Amino acid sequence: MTPYLSLSRMAWSTVLVYRTEFLLQLVGSVVQAVALFAVWRALFAGDADGSLAGLSWEQMKGYLFVSFLTGTILSSFTDGQLALRVLDGSVALDLVRPIDYQLARFAEAVGYLLGELMVVAAMGTVLLLVFGGAPLPDASQAALFLVSLAAVVPLKFALVYAVGLACFWTGNFHGLSMSRIAVTSILSGALVPIALYPQWLQTICAFSPFPGIVSTPALIFLGEARGTAALSLVGVQLLWTVLLWLAARLVWRAAVRRLVVHGG
Repeated sequence: MTPYLSLSRMAWSTVLVYRTEFLLQLVGSVVQAVALFAVWRALFAGDADGSLAGLSWEQMKGYLFVSFLTGTILSSFTDGQLALRVLDGSVALDLVRPIDYQLARFAEAVGYLLGELMVVAAMGTVLLLVFGGAPLPDASQAALFLVSLAAVVPLKFALVYAVGLACFWTGNFHGLSMSRIAVTSILSGALVPIALYPQWLQTICAFSPFPGIVSTPALIFLGEARGTAALSLVGVQLLWTVLLWLAARLVWRAAVRRLVVHGG
């Protein structure tokens, strides 16, 4: 475990060294969150019943906060750092080190995560205060929410990691990253609650890992999924995490076969 802890500490040091770049990359998430809050507030103001997708405006603020939180952790900073190792050839050095490549990158992602959570806690609190706050879950729901939120980290990492490895074939990650963000935002319910989607799109979401990134923790946070239902959703998160981690290992094996190193 010592090498992986060291990698986490080094990643945290990287955040401190490149803090301006790190913060600037998170600003985009904040701007998007403010825009979503404003748009949804206008939608609720124009709705006679004051309810959309079974949620009140107070609940929607909690939903949007969770969306902001899960969308910011393992952000584009993590995405870029993963892809950069492939693009600049650093991955060749990693192959001769006696550590697991996937676990090493996850350890670094956890190091970046510490900085992301600090920023999200500060910006998210200000965001909620500006829009009037949001209801908090009770103790039991809060515990389930934290478990679900913790499951988001390895689940989202597996997706980001697999996309980063695709650079072996594309030689560029910006298009891949933007495509991943777009697909994740739609199918996870980050922009619009999945309950508002047409039935065919809800079905696609149900058979994908994406709702586990936003919709699942948000529904638990709001108390819309309780007890057995909440535990079942967390179980689906964990199942997808295992499947995606195994799939990412297969992608890694295929990617390494394409690695060509010049020089001596």
